[in-house]
Amino acid sequence: MKGWSFVLVGNAITRLKQYRAIATRYDKLKRNYESMVALACGYLWLPMWNVNRP
Repeated sequence: MKGWSFVLVGNAITRLKQYRAIATRYDKLKRNYESMVALACGYLWLPMWNVNRP
């Protein structure tokens, strides 16, 4: 299963690179950049909760 986790991490990084601020490291400060990465991860994670429940 080691190869499977490598693929998942690679796919996650590819999806994060869709955001220009992350791909180009727009912010100079480490804390600002890490905050943008956390926000983008949350934004990618939210659609998983969009399930039509009765």
